[in-house]
Amino acid sequence: MDIVGFLKSQFICHLLICYIFIASGLIINFIQLFTLILWPINKQLFRRINCRLAYCISSQMVMLLEWWSGTDCTLYTDPESYHKYGKENAIVILNHNFEIDFLCGWNFCERFGVLGSSKVLAKKELSYMPVIGWMWYFLEIVFCKRKWEEDRKTVMQKLLNLRDYPENFWFLIHCEGTRFTEQKHQISMQVAEAKGLPKLKYHLLPRTKGFAVTVQCLRNVVSAVYDSTLNFRNNENPTLLGVLNGKKYHADLYHLIFFNFSFTIGRRIPLEEVPEDEQECSNWLQKLYQEKDAFQEEYYRTGTYPAVPIVPPRRPWTLLNWLFWALLLLYPLFKLLINMINSGSSLILASFAFVIVMASVGVRWMIGVTEINKGSTYGNNDNKQKQK
Repeated sequence: MDIVGFLKSQFICHLLICYIFIASGLIINFIQLFTLILWPINKQLFRRINCRLAYCISSQMVMLLEWWSGTDCTLYTDPESYHKYGKENAIVILNHNFEIDFLCGWNFCERFGVLGSSKVLAKKELSYMPVIGWMWYFLEIVFCKRKWEEDRKTVMQKLLNLRDYPENFWFLIHCEGTRFTEQKHQISMQVAEAKGLPKLKYHLLPRTKGFAVTVQCLRNVVSAVYDSTLNFRNNENPTLLGVLNGKKYHADLYHLIFFNFSFTIGRRIPLEEVPEDEQECSNWLQKLYQEKDAFQEEYYRTGTYPAVPIVPPRRPWTLLNWLFWALLLLYPLFKLLINMINSGSSLILASFAFVIVMASVGVRWMIGVTEINKGSTYGNNDNKQKQK
């Protein structure tokens, strides 16, 4: 292992990265709080400022993937549609199989300049999480309790509020509702059998109501639906811990990340092709997932996508943003540490050691949130109840 690789694997480096992320995130959350005074005066200015502030947080996560681990991204798509990415509002349908699929989605948003304004349909619990959850609140992210009877009105109102959003945005949605596991897949296919739907091998049944309402509320605002399929070569399952350790995912070495925007193969879907009627939209989405499943079968058989590979250029802003916060926050930290050592106080040193231990626990907890084996039981109990 070279010296750079050795340093990337050291826990002290991980702590420093997390310190920069959390400290800068809390500072930005504090600044966002003060932007609330702009809402009644100039709502669009409030939105533009918060897009930039949110970028300062989310781009640090993307920096880990792009610059720290050195992961490369290759897009397989229709070249005629490529020039439209980032220049229009879009609904992006993502498969939900990997621990870092959210990070890969952010990476792709960054490549096309819509990271700061990107939206998601997220579970309500995340809104209480410092840094990212609070950042999302100011970005007008759509939160739901995963109880459709309670969520429908709230979700529709939040989506309708985005109709006059001043920045181009991508609305990223995991229609399966939860990450793929074998247990959830088995239960989901039991539901498919009970409803007379074709079974899927590589996906869970899509939750059609949320997608249908999203299309309904954002029609005439969003130009297209991008069907996106993320895969890693050699059946590897990358993790956030692997990224933090500086592990590189690349076609020639480990794994190449693929994004395929397609209804069949690499095609952007104009929104007017998606039915307006809720039931017809539901049927359309079911058919889309059947085709995604067949396409995934082809990928596992051949190891590639039959479309034009394009590598979107990596932009320097994620790295520059992280370097800015690192220079701003590491100096006072090191100065404090030196002063504590010079003081010779056992109490102060013991307190510092306690903070380090708590920080270590906090870092591990944050990483654990992304781990599939510690994910929610949504999709287990929920689908079981539907069968009763």
